[in-house]
Amino acid sequence: MRMGTIIAITALLASCASPPLSPPSAPGEPAAAGSRPGDSGPLPAPMLQGKSRWVAVRWAELPGFEEDALFEGWNAWLKSCERPGPVFAPLCAEVRRLSIASAEAQRNWMVSRLQPYRVESLQGTADGLLTSYYEPVLKASRQAGAGYEVPLYRPPASLASRKPWYSRQEIDTLPEARAALRGREIAWLADPVEAMSLHIQGSGRLSLTEADGSQRMVRVAYAGSNEQPFRSVTQWLVDQGEGRMTAPWVESTKAWAAKSSPQRVQQMLWSNPRYTFFQEQPLSELDAAFGPKGAQGVALTPGRSIAVDPGSIPYGTPVWLASRGGAGSLQKLVLAQDTGSAIVGAVRADYFAGTGPEAGQLAARMNQPLRLWVLWPR
Repeated sequence: MRMGTIIAITALLASCASPPLSPPSAPGEPAAAGSRPGDSGPLPAPMLQGKSRWVAVRWAELPGFEEDALFEGWNAWLKSCERPGPVFAPLCAEVRRLSIASAEAQRNWMVSRLQPYRVESLQGTADGLLTSYYEPVLKASRQAGAGYEVPLYRPPASLASRKPWYSRQEIDTLPEARAALRGREIAWLADPVEAMSLHIQGSGRLSLTEADGSQRMVRVAYAGSNEQPFRSVTQWLVDQGEGRMTAPWVESTKAWAAKSSPQRVQQMLWSNPRYTFFQEQPLSELDAAFGPKGAQGVALTPGRSIAVDPGSIPYGTPVWLASRGGAGSLQKLVLAQDTGSAIVGAVRADYFAGTGPEAGQLAARMNQPLRLWVLWPR
């Protein structure tokens, strides 16, 4: 689970005003020319799913369905089958069997076993917003000192008894908050802006120097928050007249901090009251190919896992995603396996870009129009 991605309000408004990525089809319409065998007959009636409305469509409406490298999406689907919900559990034996099948066989199976539904808001809007998140890799030390002064904490014992818990500023300044966290340090980072980035992403990898000088790679995963409201530090900088940080925001914000007074940097950090607590996890060679575990409880697959609002799309649901913008064009099979505090609404997704600097650059560029289709058992 994550806190969510920083979202610019202006970008959100622009994306909502963007033209549709593909023309909607009406419920019950006949099969279009070029439709696949088995994709015919009357379409099911629309369904309400919490915050969203699902409208049945032909497979021909899904952009790029004939071109996607489905085996990549199948890897994420296999992960979902480690903890499937009751709707998809009956399909998992077939999903596993098809993991070594050809893309054509996988497509034929999808058409025969699944019905695509276009996801809309309850008001009938099919256009939404796609952002992205990633897993940063940061240098860290097991001990404070030698330039490493920013702690990452495990959850305090009193976290459940005080809601919301102390704000970021109070954690830095109140003796009682600092006492509650004493001895809860996992590791220490060198840069407070990098630490803020890790708090926002919700998980990351640490290139860790141990107390004996040895090096190892570990993962720190989300273990809870202080439940204070999230505030965008980039929006605070805009409101303060400092200008908008260019993507990637970590590098541009670090450059701004290097030219600013320590007091001004502290004000910037305190503008976001939300604080994330972590748990350390070992990182095996197999784990390294995947991201952290998402809200579904399975490891995320780079480029094939998305965070959604579970009130609109249940965890473990295969989804067809279509989006184009500054980060490029995406038309592909993905799995709904995570959520975030900023991921709210029917047609809203956060795309897991992967691990490291390149993934971070992609995530920073992605803020673009979106369409989603859930693929639901017939």
